[in-house]
Amino acid sequence: MTIQRPSRQILVVSKHPELADTIRKAVENRLPVYYVPDEAGAFQYLRENRPDIIVIGYLESQEVLLRFYKRLREGWISRHASLILVELDLQIDSCRILSDENLKLGIGEYTFLSGETSPLFSPEYVLDRLRELIFKKLGQRENKLKNSILDKESFCVTWEQIPGPGAFEFRQETVLENARKAAAANRVCAISIVDNPGGNPAIATEILCSEIRKYGIEPMVHLAFRDRNRNQIESLLFQLAALDVNNLLVLSGDYPSQSGFAGTSKPVFDVDSVNGLQLIQAMNQGLEHDILRRKTRLAPTNFFTGVAFNPNKQQEAEVMGQYYKLKKKIAAGADFAILQIGYDARKMHEVKLWLEQQQHRLPVLTSIQVLTYSTAKSMHANRVPGCVVTDQLLNQIAEENRLPDKGRAARIMRAAKMLAISKGMGFKGTCISGHSLKYDEVEEVLERGNTLVPQWKDLIREFDFPQKQGFYYFEKDSATGLNQAKLSPRPQKVSRSLVYALSPVLHLVLFEPSSPLYKVMRRKVRFIAGYPALEKPFHAIENWTKTALYGCQDCGDCALMDIAYLCPVSQCPKDQRNAPCGGSYEGWCEVYPNQKQCIWVRAYRRLKARHLEHTIGETIVPPCDYELRQTSSWVNYFLGKDHISKRIGKQ
Repeated sequence: MTIQRPSRQILVVSKHPELADTIRKAVENRLPVYYVPDEAGAFQYLRENRPDIIVIGYLESQEVLLRFYKRLREGWISRHASLILVELDLQIDSCRILSDENLKLGIGEYTFLSGETSPLFSPEYVLDRLRELIFKKLGQRENKLKNSILDKESFCVTWEQIPGPGAFEFRQETVLENARKAAAANRVCAISIVDNPGGNPAIATEILCSEIRKYGIEPMVHLAFRDRNRNQIESLLFQLAALDVNNLLVLSGDYPSQSGFAGTSKPVFDVDSVNGLQLIQAMNQGLEHDILRRKTRLAPTNFFTGVAFNPNKQQEAEVMGQYYKLKKKIAAGADFAILQIGYDARKMHEVKLWLEQQQHRLPVLTSIQVLTYSTAKSMHANRVPGCVVTDQLLNQIAEENRLPDKGRAARIMRAAKMLAISKGMGFKGTCISGHSLKYDEVEEVLERGNTLVPQWKDLIREFDFPQKQGFYYFEKDSATGLNQAKLSPRPQKVSRSLVYALSPVLHLVLFEPSSPLYKVMRRKVRFIAGYPALEKPFHAIENWTKTALYGCQDCGDCALMDIAYLCPVSQCPKDQRNAPCGGSYEGWCEVYPNQKQCIWVRAYRRLKARHLEHTIGETIVPPCDYELRQTSSWVNYFLGKDHISKRIGKQ
């Protein structure tokens, strides 16, 4: 059973339970109010809950109050809460909010309300002041990015910043200065911080995010799983929660670049974005851990988690793979999605149509790159994985670059038009980015874009940049330049091989629980597993066979069944077990362009031959259990140790 923390709650600590009733009246029962009579009860409550506001009333003495206040303000958990001191006067059925001038405690500024019976300080007036103060403090604690994305009427704008290497470099100062300007203008919902962009080492995003919060603007930290195993990811999430950095964009991440110390670093890719979402969802509900052989539920976190989605693919297998993965991301708990950079209005529109057909209400933000000529050339040459700039678009930008302003006005206007289209299509917001982009240019994009919204449909034709032999999920609507709610033909050629033809048959005969041979195999394997002298040659036979047929890496927690009998450990540089990453290019692997076909393109073609391609989006595959490495996956399956046996419930 999972326990979901209320979104907002108040804890009242006082010898007088009547204070809790007063607070309930003040908030008009719009959020839960919990009561404890003393310090001990308060700290017991704080072990399992995280109240947003702690209201402190009468305790045994002023000395006790001072000591308690200091403990709360200095406590690791309680220091995140807002504190209000209230003195309840039972004789006149009123209360006053105490100031440090009253108590001489030096513990912060509080509005002083006299407890006298003057009409100015009536019980109703005090309740109004309490209500005002409580909701003001709650407002200060609101996640403005989350509120903006979930608000039906708002359009959320985030601004992406790219940190660089080094601790004291000018680029970090530029990021923080941009955040200061955006916070002061109050038109940007959040500053988005890229995590080791392009697989290059850079300053840790959590450092910059904690600084950005001080300016009064929300940070959104990109969390790439490329460089971290699952322990490190969980530790980092605990750190971010402690820093009150709650907005995440979870990513598998680009493959490491060659700019690391002494060459390319070893990639980790222990979990993918789908598995990461499951971890974050469990943490939001209160993650369970075995601590000293006891099941312990940790305090719930409050992460608001987005995912990246790339609709800008060329081949059918690539496009369908992205949508299958988005289906899994939604099932794993994604709160919102951000589209990868692209300049094809039809591809943008397809996302909206797909969500409507699938009856998903996932909020989606577009991505708008204020595109310079140098960046466009990099994207066109596939040096920025997942971003598409076609020949036609590059030629257009090259012409603009010959103008006296080097194309500045044209790229600002292009971004403004994309913003207008994003609003017109009904997206929940957009993420603006651009090399050396200044805040006044962001303002310019917003101003011009907002004025163009009424004519957004007329702008569609300007963003018609199809890829050569590119596949679209839906058929084109020639009247609008967008899409009809009708699936397009699926021309992708299927793939057939002898190994793939035999593999499902062998699995059905030997490993499927409904097979007559299953019980015989299980009995024999369990007998073999009891004798190391038998298990070792049995494991060797398995390894030789699977290495010859599938390139087996002896992980012991086999995922062949999940990926059309293709090994993700040996054949996917990112070990993607839940559908493709967003970096493939024209069917080629991001890491080996024009050399190796993406493993999920191959899987799609194999599955399509059996009309099973839809199964890619149906089952979330857990990450490999490394305790099973270099052990027999057949033994692990029949002993109920691997993920397949656990999924089908056969122990």
